Amino acid sequence: MATIEDELVKAQILLAEFEHEKARKKFNEVIKKDPKNAKAYFGKAEASLGAHKVKAEVIQELYMKAVELDPDEVYYVTSLASFCAEIGRFNEAEEYYNKATELDEDNAGMYFSEFAMAYFTRAPIVMEKFLDDTTWRMIKKKSLTYMLKALDMDEKEAMGLLSD
Repeated sequence: MATIEDELVKAQILLAEFEHEKARKKFNEVIKKDPKNAKAYFGKAEASLGAHKVKAEVIQELYMKAVELDPDEVYYVTSLASFCAEIGRFNEAEEYYNKATELDEDNAGMYFSEFAMAYFTRAPIVMEKFLDDTTWRMIKKKSLTYMLKALDMDEKEAMGLLSD
């Protein structure tokens, strides 16, 4: 009889082979046997990205469950953050990227810059109906603020560098 780990490996192989529907089913089997398996929830979320007709809310809940079960796994946190940014939930994305910087301080700059670029590229699309000069300026300012955090720089230092 296969162990939970064996079943998890089979699901991960299916995912790697882009068999998203089959992978989702296999991850679900693991979850039924071990409801506290963060890897299975994360895998099911990842498989759901390529599966047909899986709602964004369902995918987000799967990522959130993985983070709940393994809150110190920065990869789960950043994947959730990235997904939130992709679907236009920028406040949640910001929260999770900031959490990632706390979990992995050595790579904080990378997480700050990921949020800056995700916000800069996705917010204008999501906010297209409301995209006037004021909103565009707000998007640029928030993105720039996070990019400065990524560079461990404040506004004054940046202005000094730019004026040289």
